[in-house]
Amino acid sequence: MTEPTFHFDILVAGAGPAGLSAARIAADSGARVGIIDDNPRPGGQIWRQGPDHPPVGQARTLLRALADRPNVSLHSGTRIVQALPGPRLMVENARQSLTLTGDRVIIATGARERFLPFPGWTLPGVTGAGGLQALIKGGTPVEGQRIIVAGSGPLLWAAAATAQACGARIVAIVEQAPARAVARFAGGLLLTPAKLVQAMRLRLGLRRTPYWRDAWITAAHGDAALDRVTIRQRGAAFDVPCDRLACGFGLLPNTRLAAAMGCRLTPHAGDPAVAVDALQATSVDRVFAAGECTGVGGMELSATEGRIAAHAALGRPEDARKLFPLRERYRRFAARMHEAFALNPALRTLAAPDTIFCRCEDVAHHDVAAQTSWRAAKLQTRCGMGPCQGRICGAAAAFCFGWGPEGENVGTPPRAPLSPARVATLMRPLDEPESPT
Repeated sequence: MTEPTFHFDILVAGAGPAGLSAARIAADSGARVGIIDDNPRPGGQIWRQGPDHPPVGQARTLLRALADRPNVSLHSGTRIVQALPGPRLMVENARQSLTLTGDRVIIATGARERFLPFPGWTLPGVTGAGGLQALIKGGTPVEGQRIIVAGSGPLLWAAAATAQACGARIVAIVEQAPARAVARFAGGLLLTPAKLVQAMRLRLGLRRTPYWRDAWITAAHGDAALDRVTIRQRGAAFDVPCDRLACGFGLLPNTRLAAAMGCRLTPHAGDPAVAVDALQATSVDRVFAAGECTGVGGMELSATEGRIAAHAALGRPEDARKLFPLRERYRRFAARMHEAFALNPALRTLAAPDTIFCRCEDVAHHDVAAQTSWRAAKLQTRCGMGPCQGRICGAAAAFCFGWGPEGENVGTPPRAPLSPARVATLMRPLDEPESPT
């Protein structure tokens, strides 16, 4: 028995701000739209829903506009297993495997957190900043817990606000960028009023929380779980008790699907991102990309790029060009953000020789540091060969050792399966005919 195949005019991979914005434009035109997302509910990471976290604001508006539309098919809880010519995407959900095809494909796979190793970063209670948000929205209780949020970038404030709203006590926000750079970035928010309002609301809500700049975590301590961290600020080190540490050093474009589809990648703020032209078209015919997979820049930029990509995919370039000035405004905001929160080179030296560098394969820092390239590290130590396939340690190696991250930006696309899959899915014939549409 052959599993079903579904065909769409516009197939969108990702249901965050970029993907949902693109889907709405396409749906309003009457096109048949398919949306794929691996989360149980649409919204992506920034609009992640949970039992006590329903969609609000722009997320609610978009989801209501797409709800119950006969020309929209939402595939939540669905992982992309393999990219096939066509373009076709082999996907899998809890019940079955499917092949989804589109006359045009819009990649809106967003971004993921950057983690850097330091002693104790594998202790229970240590997560990413975005990871803490995801846990809380998924139902993890934090009421009464002492939480330190550390790393770099605006995400720290959003994570702290989410935790505080659920009853946590935010001990401090620890930002590695220097105070002068942060102040300059804050002043530039006057050029983007929507961002200024967001920042003012977050700062007001966390006005009693210490904000330490030019500071970073050098170690996390505890026996069975985290109980304190060591912070270095301007040459001085001190310990601070806490129950949780949320630590993330910015975001990285999620280029895995695009690379698998053969799309060209290009450096963006020092990290590989999907290369697109003015109309968000990639180097692969009929494939577009939008949002943070093309470069990290925030929710408003992602949504705008999603709308541009949809207009272009529908053959309406003039409508797309009307959005160029808005996109340029938020691209300038993104440039200021990357400049202000550039990572301090001192962060490359946080790990001790025996610090676990690759969490999946338990490879120590000194074993990885002894290698000459990412490829050599994989061959000699199995670093990056575990379940996460280098998503964590690959980016860390790129920053700490100056190697090309994950092989994605050195001409070698990731191999299938792109996500863990059932054996039955992997055994499907790749040349099966499409079902009638």
